[in-house]
Amino acid sequence: MSTGTNLEAAKNADALKLAISSLNRHLEKIQEGGGQKRIEKLHKEGKMSARERIDYLLDHGTPRIEVGAFAGFEMYQEHGGCPAGGVVVVIGYIRGRQCIVVANDATVKAGAWFPITGKKNLRAQEISMENRLPIIYLVDSAGVYLPMQDEIFPDKEHFGRIFRNNAKMSSAGIPQIAAIMGACVAGGAYLPIMSDEALIVEKTGSVFLAGPYLVKAAIGEDADKEVLGGAATHSEISGVTDYKMPDDKTCLDTIKELVDKFGRFDKAGFDRVEPEPAAGTPDDLLEIYPENGAKPYHTLELLKRLVDGGKLTQYKEHYGKTIITAYARIDGWAVGIVVNNRQVVKNAKGEIQFGGVIYSDSADKATRFILNCNQKKIPLVFLQDVTGFMVGTRSEHGGIIKDGAKMVNAVANSTVPKFTIIIGNSYGAGNYAMCGKAYDPRLIAAWPSAKIAVMGGEQAAKVITQIQVQSLKDKGSAPDPQAEQELFAKIKARYDSQTTPYYAAGRLWVDAIIDPRDTRRWISMGIEAANNAPVEKFNVGVIQV
Repeated sequence: MSTGTNLEAAKNADALKLAISSLNRHLEKIQEGGGQKRIEKLHKEGKMSARERIDYLLDHGTPRIEVGAFAGFEMYQEHGGCPAGGVVVVIGYIRGRQCIVVANDATVKAGAWFPITGKKNLRAQEISMENRLPIIYLVDSAGVYLPMQDEIFPDKEHFGRIFRNNAKMSSAGIPQIAAIMGACVAGGAYLPIMSDEALIVEKTGSVFLAGPYLVKAAIGEDADKEVLGGAATHSEISGVTDYKMPDDKTCLDTIKELVDKFGRFDKAGFDRVEPEPAAGTPDDLLEIYPENGAKPYHTLELLKRLVDGGKLTQYKEHYGKTIITAYARIDGWAVGIVVNNRQVVKNAKGEIQFGGVIYSDSADKATRFILNCNQKKIPLVFLQDVTGFMVGTRSEHGGIIKDGAKMVNAVANSTVPKFTIIIGNSYGAGNYAMCGKAYDPRLIAAWPSAKIAVMGGEQAAKVITQIQVQSLKDKGSAPDPQAEQELFAKIKARYDSQTTPYYAAGRLWVDAIIDPRDTRRWISMGIEAANNAPVEKFNVGVIQV
């Protein structure tokens, strides 16, 4: 490689490889769900685990991406934790048709719904609705986790929104198939029955508004689970379910046959040619991104390791240099790329501009490029490594707020699909302008090197420390220098812990933390999904000039 020294490249690669190794260890633990003993218990009941069901359902040897694997990470510890939010969500292929599969993990509190479970299910439905992706629900859940019912039951973005989405998706013609492969209780019973078709597995599957204990308490009736809501009841008597299945595998095989008969949606028409590999090797990405994320690096060289053949057509190459805008292809798909240039550059006046900072000229360039991509129906890819907009008297007088607002306006109103990868820093309004979660990217993922916050830990800790020290001074009890330093260190440690990609992924601010070498697959599968949905007419609204 021609970027940096061999020693720097090796240090960079070692740092990211360690981070990826840590990422994989966390994922292995998450994939155990509630643990091996609970998986063995399912097997004794004749059931497959959630991940086994998905593996069996998806086409063997085809690519897939998991959404929200870190949902609930290090949350709900007082309740025993909630690995993957108690539900597994994967985008993959069934009989060659791209689908999204949502499977309750019965090894985690019997598949009960925590607040993050509801948020994750809603995210899965959002991906389905935005991209017209067929959705398969593999239901095995004891219902709402009652100790936290007030955080999941009544609000707009809580549990009930899922059934509202079922109805909206049905009216939009998005196929939904539900398989009742375990418990399906109370309000949760509406999900499979509001789907287009419902399957139920004999002996293990059951669906009812109230289980035997509640029926006894409410009306004094004795009824066992099978008679109340088992496969025979709902397939032969009530007609609630459409297919009675003898076991998990037969149920999943039947879903494959149903998906195989789906008609095809009209395509949005995003351009794709025969894919080419990127320049260099995938491992080059690990060598280019610096061990210390505050250091500058060769952003263009990193880009060449992501796009087909390393070929880029830069838009306004010599203007607004702290953002690179370029047309390229990723896995054959035409894309418009907006990426923060982390190199220190000089503008036309010879003035130094810091890498990763958005200046007025770079915001102006990015805005025009986003408008062009919408005009030409080209999906947008945002690669974030941004410390924010330039501040100070000169920037304010130059209208940085106005130029930043133009960029945010263009991102918000963009109708072509947007995909965001957070490579490094994602601070302040830079997160918004570069299409953070609030701006509806179809998919948003983070590298292990990502940091997401209002500002960097060092700056934030200094600000908070200064405020607290001043408050103590006002009360006549100013700390000595050592105490002030200890206060700073404590604040910084807490703030830094909240900027990690794991903190963000645990709360679904990002869909996944990914190995940088998987970036092309995430973007390609995302565009393929988006190609199922028509692109609305673009109208940017009022932009101040």
